[in-house]
Amino acid sequence: QVQLVESGGGLVQPGGSLRLSCAASRSIFSIYTMGWYRQAPGKQRELVATMTSGGRPTYADSVKGRFTISRDNAENTVYLQMNSLTPEDTAVYYCNAAREVIPTYTYWGQGTQVTVSS
Repeated sequence: QVQLVESGGGLVQPGGSLRLSCAASRSIFSIYTMGWYRQAPGKQRELVATMTSGGRPTYADSVKGRFTISRDNAENTVYLQMNSLTPEDTAVYYCNAAREVIPTYTYWGQGTQVTVSS
C-alpha cells in the first residue's frame, strides 16, 4: 500500500503562484508515473500534469506554459509549480501514482484545495 500526502494548497489572488507537493509513503518512483489531477465543483476530475519515471512530462492544454511538474526521486516527492493562476484553476487538486508495469496499481492522495480569487 502507498500513501500520498498533498500539501501547499490555499487561497491566492489571480495572477499569483502556488507550489503543491505530494509525498509518497515509500519509494515508488522508479516504476510509477506521478501526476496531478483536479476537480472543480460540478465538474469531472481532469488531468493537469503527469511525469513518467523517466522524467517525461505531459500537460493539459489549459495549463501549458503556466504549470510545471517536477519530481525528486530521492525524497519520493512530486511537485506542481503553478504560476499565473486564474479563477478557472480553482479546484481540489489530487496527487496520483500509477504503476507503469504489470500488475498496474493506482493510488490517490486525499486532495488539497486551491482557490483563486480576489
